Amino acid sequence: MVKPKIEKQDSVKLYRLRKTLEELSDKSGRGTELISLYVPPKKALHEVTNGLREEQGTADNIKSDLTRTHVVDALSRVMQRLKLYKKTPDNGLVMFCGALPPEGGGPIGSEVIKLYEIEPPKELQTFLYRCDDHFHVDILKDMLKEENMIGFLAIDAKDAGWGLLHGDRLDVLSETSSGVAGKHRQGGQSARRFERLREMELNDYYNRIAHTTKEYFIDIYSIKGLIISGPGPTKENFIKEEYLEYRLQNMIIATLDTSYAGAEGVREAFSRAQDVLTDFRMVEEKRLVEKLFHDIHNSKGLATYGLMEIIDLLKRNVVDTILITDDTNLRKIDITCKRCQNIQSEILERPKVIARIQEFMSKPCPNCKSMDLESSERDIVDYLALLAGETGTKIEVISGTTEHGAMLSSIGKSGAFLRYNPNQ
Repeated sequence: MVKPKIEKQDSVKLYRLRKTLEELSDKSGRGTELISLYVPPKKALHEVTNGLREEQGTADNIKSDLTRTHVVDALSRVMQRLKLYKKTPDNGLVMFCGALPPEGGGPIGSEVIKLYEIEPPKELQTFLYRCDDHFHVDILKDMLKEENMIGFLAIDAKDAGWGLLHGDRLDVLSETSSGVAGKHRQGGQSARRFERLREMELNDYYNRIAHTTKEYFIDIYSIKGLIISGPGPTKENFIKEEYLEYRLQNMIIATLDTSYAGAEGVREAFSRAQDVLTDFRMVEEKRLVEKLFHDIHNSKGLATYGLMEIIDLLKRNVVDTILITDDTNLRKIDITCKRCQNIQSEILERPKVIARIQEFMSKPCPNCKSMDLESSERDIVDYLALLAGETGTKIEVISGTTEHGAMLSSIGKSGAFLRYNPNQ
């Protein structure tokens, strides 16, 4: 049996890409003036530029003066950016560009041309150019869907359950009962006749299980491996008699002895399959969070939690690894005085950012009383990554939707492993 090969991707990069796509999904233009451009690696950039130049000529015929200006300006911005590339990146290139209203909205004509430049996580296969009232992000979203899915079948003579592990989530798909009689004799039937009937019922049950397994793991989900579990010899008999479709038979990566079948058996099998699934992100997150809680309760002082404490220790080069959930939804804002370079900073939830910045900007600098201020903001994970890059600290972004993400959320959605105990 061969363990599936699963590529490990940078959790911070994937987090940033997801956040960017969420942001772009919410944006809309005044008209059909938002540009989406997907360039596969084999597409020559000069061909793309020539095509955009033709589109710019066509855009001159747009009746609305404002829409025409926005489209022409956005195409110019994209072409200027393409000139900076000597060749298309290995995975291709994606650009989103268009006239967008300022944060908090604004009157018609207050839009600003913004360009988002993304290198896709996997190789692009098709070229796409669209000018629409929204950005076309579905191709990138599909790339983020977990391809390395593992199927679970938990089976005994009474029950069976199916589960799917994909990315950071284990889903129990369904369960069923067999309807097969137990091994005890009933109602005056001869032992041999009863046993033949039971064998027929088992055969029908196994065929039903094989058919449903094919529906789930071939027709609906394209799994990379299959784990079969259950108590007793039922699972071995099911495999030995080759009821499964040949492609699934060849995907079996482990058989596990468990106390249960059905839905509970799926969950138990996952907890027992960690050696098999060491490359899977959910297992890695489970290991990290459990170790964090163990170290927090250990008296050695090599783990901590609380965002502000973590930032303080990070600046002091004490932190080895940061764990933070992907639903933290915090941003760091900085208000800088251009005259004296005094900086006022605050970390707060995303919905409160605009109002708080406006409040800061309406007051003079507390240091020199100047009103010449400028603001900036960044996602909290990006801010931590910036600090971490200066000290060689690792960051692991944990899914907030899992059981272990909920554990991390219970202590403020962040924790850290330390290089040494700072209190000694």
